[in-house]
Amino acid sequence: MSGKSFEHRRHWVEQRILFLGSVFSIDVCAYAVMSNHTHLVLFVNKAAALNWTDLEVLKRWHKLHKGTLLTRQYVNESKRKSMSKLQINSVKATVEVYRHRLFDISWFMRLLNEYIARKANKEEGCTGRFWEGRFKSQALLDEAALLACMTYVDLNPVRANIAKSPDSSAYTSIKKRLSAARHKSQPIRLCHFKIASDASVPAGLPFSLNDYLGLVRFTHQRLIAGSEVCKSIEIAALKKFHLSAGDWQSLVAAIEQRFSTQISIGIARSRRVVGLVVALH
Repeated sequence: MSGKSFEHRRHWVEQRILFLGSVFSIDVCAYAVMSNHTHLVLFVNKAAALNWTDLEVLKRWHKLHKGTLLTRQYVNESKRKSMSKLQINSVKATVEVYRHRLFDISWFMRLLNEYIARKANKEEGCTGRFWEGRFKSQALLDEAALLACMTYVDLNPVRANIAKSPDSSAYTSIKKRLSAARHKSQPIRLCHFKIASDASVPAGLPFSLNDYLGLVRFTHQRLIAGSEVCKSIEIAALKKFHLSAGDWQSLVAAIEQRFSTQISIGIARSRRVVGLVVALH
């Protein structure tokens, strides 16, 4: 043991996740950056990416990579006017490649992994493999699965005894959400919850913020801390999701055992994929 702390690398991972979420058409629903692994719950918004203009795609991709000489020329309006039809057609073909990468979970994880690996190797003055293995992912096929996985991920540090409460869980989405909620807002770079009274908030997670926070508090108090005392708001939140305390305890406690290639928990309103959980070691 060198005695050297690598805690700052958790900050690297958190900031990179949030940055990628702002560039990709992949919404970050929940995350927990632990000391030796990271959990993510993501929503792949393919429809949004398909509606982006060519310029929007290129501007986003250029935040990640330089692109090509032609794509850089195309985003400059004055230089674009001098491009030939053949050159423009070439750019449009490249745009479609970039567009599909921007809603591809493998590309999201690749640009997360490679960035952190380069920074860590540079810090240590070495080269070679940094991550132990490739990420694992499972599709979440209904809202209950999405809810259970988000709660599981948000409470990961508390469950691992490295934080006493969600409020003190460093490098997690729940800490950011609770901090923003105190100011009656939601974190900009996280997928937003529905707010019925605010039509300006874009469609996002299919739950209300207050209901979700109540459920997280309930889960922390009842299932993790072992307290039988729960406020009425936490109990009401559980009822709104049509779940009994016993059912919810079983879902959250056994979520890792349910991981295979997809997770469906039985109160689905449709068979569409509503989320994706990723484990990175």
